[in-house]
Amino acid sequence: MIRRWLPHPLLTALLALIWLVFNQSWAPGTVLLGIVFGLVLGRLFDLLDPPKARLRHYPLLLRLFVRVVLDIVRSNIAVARIVLFDKRPMHSGFVAIPLELTDRYGLVVLSCIITSTPGTIWVSYDSSANVLLIHVLDLVDEAGWIDSIKRRYERPLLEIFQ
Repeated sequence: MIRRWLPHPLLTALLALIWLVFNQSWAPGTVLLGIVFGLVLGRLFDLLDPPKARLRHYPLLLRLFVRVVLDIVRSNIAVARIVLFDKRPMHSGFVAIPLELTDRYGLVVLSCIITSTPGTIWVSYDSSANVLLIHVLDLVDEAGWIDSIKRRYERPLLEIFQ
């Protein structure tokens, strides 16, 4: 019975929390509405019947999370330096990265990581060739970007999801 109304408890709690953060209020009505939205959207998500994600390496997931947070902080500082202080012309560009990762949840996490990191954005993914295209704000070393994304993010995601 509980599983019927609360099929995804973590998603429900996360949606309710996001609602509270967006509204910046702990008023009883806001909390109640957040819980209702979390329950309804969690239930609607279950109606889509998504395939289950299989995580294989939880400690590595935690290490990857810490790495991503640190990379985001470092990237914020680097982009601020480029925008505010660097007088040389920027050479932005596109980088095509051949991937081994094919798991849909792994690809979603990779897209979130790349797009959340200032200075980079996920542009497209060709599933037939398994090639990711990203845009880099200050592209100096294309091979370095390919190696960095494959080593720092794709390799752990392969161990976690595949």
